[in-house]
Amino acid sequence: MAQKLNRIRFALRDDETFILLIALLKATNVVDTGSEAQEVVTAGMVLRNGEVETRKRAKITAGEVIVFENYEILVEGWD
Repeated sequence: MAQKLNRIRFALRDDETFILLIALLKATNVVDTGSEAQEVVTAGMVLRNGEVETRKRAKITAGEVIVFENYEILVEGWD
C-alpha cells in the first residue's frame, strides 16, 4: 500500500523569488540540520517536480513540488 504524504505549504516571502533547496528542507523541518539536508539531497533522496534533484543549491520557485520521504512540500508565491 502506498504511503500517504504529509503535505506542507511553504510560502515564499513577498521579496523572494526562490529559496535554495537545502534551506527549504530545513525551513519546513523535514530535516533537523543543514548538513542533513545536504546529505539527503546529494544522496538522491529528494524529488523536484517528480525528478531526482541532487543540486543542494537548486533555486526552488513558486509552483514547484518537493518530495522527501513522506513529505510533499508545495512552494507558493505571493499574488
